[in-house]
Amino acid sequence: MAGRFPVGRRLRVLDVGMGRGTQALRLARAGHSVTGLEADARLLGAARESLSAEPEGIRERVRLIEGDGRDTGVHFLPGSFDVVLCHGVLMHVEEPDPMLAGLARMLAPGGLLSLLVRNADALAMGPGLCGDFAAALTALDSASYTDRLGRTVRADRLGALRTTLAGIAAPLHAWYGVRVFTDNVADALELPAGELDRVIALEDRAGRTDPYRSVAALLHLCGVRG
Repeated sequence: MAGRFPVGRRLRVLDVGMGRGTQALRLARAGHSVTGLEADARLLGAARESLSAEPEGIRERVRLIEGDGRDTGVHFLPGSFDVVLCHGVLMHVEEPDPMLAGLARMLAPGGLLSLLVRNADALAMGPGLCGDFAAALTALDSASYTDRLGRTVRADRLGALRTTLAGIAAPLHAWYGVRVFTDNVADALELPAGELDRVIALEDRAGRTDPYRSVAALLHLCGVRG
Protein backbone atom coordinates (compact mmCIF):
# COMPACT_ATOMS: atom_id res chain seq x y z
CA MET A 1 0.00 0.00 0.00
CA ALA A 2 2.78 2.41 0.90
CA GLY A 3 4.43 1.81 -2.46
CA ARG A 4 1.22 2.14 -4.44
CA PHE A 5 -0.43 5.24 -3.00
CA PRO A 6 0.83 8.71 -2.02
CA VAL A 7 2.03 9.08 1.54
CA GLY A 8 -0.75 10.44 3.76
CA ARG A 9 -3.62 9.47 1.48
CA ARG A 10 -6.54 8.05 3.43
CA LEU A 11 -7.72 4.95 1.65
CA ARG A 12 -11.04 3.14 1.46
CA VAL A 13 -10.23 -0.43 2.44
CA LEU A 14 -12.37 -3.58 2.30
CA ASP A 15 -11.10 -6.48 4.44
CA VAL A 16 -12.85 -9.66 3.27
CA GLY A 17 -12.89 -12.48 5.80
CA MET A 18 -11.39 -10.17 8.39
CA GLY A 19 -11.56 -12.69 11.27
CA ARG A 20 -11.08 -10.96 14.63
CA GLY A 21 -10.31 -7.65 12.96
CA THR A 22 -6.60 -7.38 13.75
CA GLN A 23 -5.73 -6.20 10.26
CA ALA A 24 -8.75 -3.88 9.98
CA LEU A 25 -7.97 -2.16 13.28
CA ARG A 26 -4.33 -1.68 12.37
CA LEU A 27 -5.34 0.07 9.14
CA ALA A 28 -7.94 2.21 10.91
CA ARG A 29 -5.30 3.32 13.42
CA ALA A 30 -3.20 4.38 10.44
CA GLY A 31 -6.00 6.71 9.34
CA HIS A 32 -7.79 4.65 6.68
CA SER A 33 -11.54 4.01 6.39
CA VAL A 34 -12.04 0.27 6.75
CA THR A 35 -15.00 -1.99 6.06
CA GLY A 36 -14.68 -5.47 7.50
CA LEU A 37 -16.71 -8.34 6.03
CA GLU A 38 -16.91 -11.58 8.04
CA ALA A 39 -19.31 -14.53 7.71
CA ASP A 40 -18.51 -16.13 11.08
CA ALA A 41 -20.70 -14.50 13.73
CA ARG A 42 -18.32 -15.56 16.52
CA LEU A 43 -15.34 -13.90 14.87
CA LEU A 44 -17.41 -10.84 14.01
CA GLY A 45 -18.39 -10.53 17.66
CA ALA A 46 -14.73 -10.66 18.69
CA ALA A 47 -13.92 -7.94 16.17
CA ARG A 48 -16.72 -5.74 17.50
CA GLU A 49 -15.46 -6.23 21.05
CA SER A 50 -11.94 -5.21 20.04
CA LEU A 51 -13.29 -2.20 18.17
CA SER A 52 -15.29 -1.06 21.18
CA ALA A 53 -12.06 -0.60 23.14
CA GLU A 54 -10.63 1.81 20.55
CA PRO A 55 -10.84 5.62 20.75
CA GLU A 56 -13.87 7.22 19.14
CA GLY A 57 -11.90 8.56 16.19
CA ILE A 58 -10.82 5.06 15.22
CA ARG A 59 -14.27 3.54 15.81
CA GLU A 60 -15.75 6.07 13.40
CA ARG A 61 -13.46 4.84 10.63
CA VAL A 62 -14.51 1.19 10.87
CA ARG A 63 -17.67 -0.48 9.57
CA LEU A 64 -18.25 -4.17 10.35
CA ILE A 65 -20.64 -6.28 8.27
CA GLU A 66 -21.72 -9.89 8.59
CA GLY A 67 -21.46 -11.36 5.12
CA ASP A 68 -19.71 -13.70 2.71
CA GLY A 69 -16.88 -12.59 0.45
CA ARG A 70 -18.67 -14.21 -2.46
CA ASP A 71 -21.53 -11.71 -2.11
CA THR A 72 -19.70 -8.39 -2.21
CA GLY A 73 -22.02 -7.20 -4.97
CA VAL A 74 -24.94 -7.42 -2.54
CA HIS A 75 -23.30 -5.04 -0.06
CA PHE A 76 -21.25 -2.60 -2.15
CA LEU A 77 -21.24 -0.73 -5.43
CA PRO A 78 -18.49 -1.42 -7.99
CA GLY A 79 -15.43 0.79 -7.56
CA SER A 80 -16.17 1.55 -3.90
CA PHE A 81 -12.68 0.78 -2.54
CA ASP A 82 -9.06 1.68 -3.13
CA VAL A 83 -7.80 -1.53 -1.51
CA VAL A 84 -9.41 -4.96 -1.13
CA LEU A 85 -7.75 -7.45 1.22
CA CYS A 86 -8.52 -11.16 1.10
CA HIS A 87 -6.07 -12.90 3.39
CA GLY A 88 -6.39 -16.54 4.41
CA VAL A 89 -9.79 -16.93 2.78
CA LEU A 90 -9.41 -18.53 -0.66
CA MET A 91 -8.35 -21.87 0.81
CA HIS A 92 -11.90 -22.23 2.14
CA VAL A 93 -13.57 -21.36 -1.19
CA GLU A 94 -14.11 -24.31 -3.53
CA GLU A 95 -14.39 -22.18 -6.70
CA PRO A 96 -12.32 -19.03 -6.12
CA ASP A 97 -12.46 -17.43 -9.58
CA PRO A 98 -16.01 -15.99 -9.31
CA MET A 99 -15.20 -14.56 -5.89
CA LEU A 100 -11.99 -12.97 -7.16
CA ALA A 101 -13.86 -11.41 -10.06
CA GLY A 102 -16.33 -9.92 -7.58
CA LEU A 103 -13.53 -8.52 -5.44
CA ALA A 104 -11.86 -6.93 -8.45
CA ARG A 105 -15.12 -5.19 -9.33
CA MET A 106 -15.09 -3.52 -5.93
CA LEU A 107 -11.84 -1.72 -6.79
CA ALA A 108 -11.62 1.80 -8.14
CA PRO A 109 -9.26 2.21 -11.16
CA GLY A 110 -5.70 1.76 -9.96
CA GLY A 111 -6.91 0.00 -6.81
CA LEU A 112 -4.96 -2.76 -5.10
CA LEU A 113 -6.17 -6.35 -4.59
CA SER A 114 -4.14 -8.12 -1.90
CA LEU A 115 -4.37 -11.91 -1.58
CA LEU A 116 -2.76 -14.28 0.91
CA VAL A 117 -3.09 -17.93 -0.16
CA ARG A 118 -1.61 -21.32 0.60
CA ASN A 119 1.09 -22.20 -1.91
CA ALA A 120 0.09 -25.42 -3.70
CA ASP A 121 3.51 -25.65 -5.33
CA ALA A 122 5.15 -26.04 -1.91
CA LEU A 123 2.79 -28.40 -0.11
CA ALA A 124 5.44 -31.12 0.05
CA MET A 125 7.95 -28.91 1.87
CA GLY A 126 6.35 -29.09 5.33
CA PRO A 127 6.02 -32.88 5.65
CA GLY A 128 9.28 -33.44 3.77
CA LEU A 129 11.30 -31.29 6.17
CA CYS A 130 9.63 -33.05 9.12
CA GLY A 131 10.67 -36.45 7.79
CA ASP A 132 7.21 -37.60 6.70
CA PHE A 133 8.35 -38.62 3.24
CA ALA A 134 5.21 -40.57 2.34
CA ALA A 135 3.07 -37.49 2.97
CA ALA A 136 5.53 -35.32 1.06
CA LEU A 137 5.38 -37.64 -1.94
CA THR A 138 1.58 -37.50 -1.91
CA ALA A 139 1.60 -33.70 -1.56
CA LEU A 140 3.61 -33.34 -4.78
CA ASP A 141 0.49 -34.29 -6.73
CA SER A 142 -2.07 -32.53 -4.53
CA ALA A 143 -3.70 -29.11 -4.28
CA SER A 144 -5.28 -29.73 -0.88
CA TYR A 145 -3.92 -30.09 2.64
CA THR A 146 -5.01 -30.50 6.25
CA ASP A 147 -4.87 -27.26 8.22
CA ARG A 148 -4.03 -26.86 11.90
CA LEU A 149 -7.68 -27.36 12.86
CA GLY A 150 -7.81 -30.70 11.04
CA ARG A 151 -9.85 -29.41 8.10
CA THR A 152 -9.11 -30.40 4.51
CA VAL A 153 -8.75 -27.19 2.53
CA ARG A 154 -7.37 -26.16 -0.84
CA ALA A 155 -4.21 -24.40 -1.98
CA ASP A 156 -3.49 -22.20 -5.01
CA ARG A 157 -0.75 -22.15 -7.62
CA LEU A 158 1.00 -18.93 -8.58
CA GLY A 159 0.64 -19.56 -12.31
CA ALA A 160 -3.11 -20.14 -12.10
CA LEU A 161 -3.68 -17.04 -9.97
CA ARG A 162 -1.56 -14.94 -12.33
CA THR A 163 -3.85 -16.01 -15.18
CA THR A 164 -6.98 -15.35 -13.15
CA LEU A 165 -5.88 -11.87 -12.09
CA ALA A 166 -5.08 -10.95 -15.69
CA GLY A 167 -8.52 -12.17 -16.73
CA ILE A 168 -10.37 -10.02 -14.18
CA ALA A 169 -8.50 -6.83 -15.11
CA ALA A 170 -6.35 -6.79 -11.95
CA PRO A 171 -3.06 -8.19 -13.28
CA LEU A 172 -0.35 -9.32 -10.88
CA HIS A 173 1.83 -6.39 -9.84
CA ALA A 174 4.05 -8.05 -7.22
CA TRP A 175 4.22 -11.24 -5.17
CA TYR A 176 6.05 -12.46 -2.09
CA GLY A 177 6.62 -15.63 -0.13
CA VAL A 178 5.42 -15.85 3.47
CA ARG A 179 6.75 -18.35 6.03
CA VAL A 180 9.70 -19.56 4.00
CA PHE A 181 11.52 -21.02 7.00
CA THR A 182 9.08 -20.80 9.91
CA ASP A 183 5.91 -22.62 8.88
CA ASN A 184 6.78 -25.68 10.98
CA VAL A 185 7.86 -23.69 14.03
CA ALA A 186 5.54 -24.16 17.01
CA ASP A 187 3.38 -21.14 17.82
CA ALA A 188 4.37 -21.33 21.50
CA LEU A 189 8.11 -21.30 20.81
CA GLU A 190 9.88 -18.65 22.90
CA LEU A 191 12.83 -17.05 21.15
CA PRO A 192 15.88 -15.58 22.93
CA ALA A 193 16.06 -11.80 23.21
CA GLY A 194 16.74 -10.22 19.84
CA GLU A 195 16.16 -13.43 17.89
CA LEU A 196 12.66 -12.42 16.73
CA ASP A 197 14.11 -9.42 14.88
CA ARG A 198 16.50 -11.71 13.04
CA VAL A 199 13.72 -14.13 12.15
CA ILE A 200 11.58 -11.30 10.76
CA ALA A 201 14.52 -9.92 8.76
CA LEU A 202 15.26 -13.39 7.38
CA GLU A 203 11.66 -14.04 6.37
CA ASP A 204 11.26 -10.58 4.83
CA ARG A 205 14.36 -10.97 2.67
CA ALA A 206 13.70 -14.58 1.69
CA GLY A 207 10.09 -13.76 0.84
CA ARG A 208 11.33 -11.29 -1.79
CA THR A 209 14.15 -13.45 -3.16
CA ASP A 210 14.17 -16.30 -5.68
CA PRO A 211 14.23 -19.25 -5.34
CA TYR A 212 13.20 -19.07 -1.66
CA ARG A 213 9.90 -17.29 -2.14
CA SER A 214 8.72 -20.02 -4.52
CA VAL A 215 8.78 -22.64 -1.75
CA ALA A 216 7.15 -20.49 0.95
CA ALA A 217 4.14 -21.98 2.71
CA LEU A 218 2.03 -18.97 1.74
CA LEU A 219 2.00 -16.52 -1.15
CA HIS A 220 1.13 -12.84 -0.93
CA LEU A 221 -0.06 -11.57 -4.31
CA CYS A 222 -0.86 -7.95 -5.23
CA GLY A 223 -2.96 -7.21 -8.30
CA VAL A 224 -3.71 -3.71 -9.60
CA ARG A 225 -7.04 -2.79 -11.20
CA GLY A 226 -6.55 -1.47 -14.73
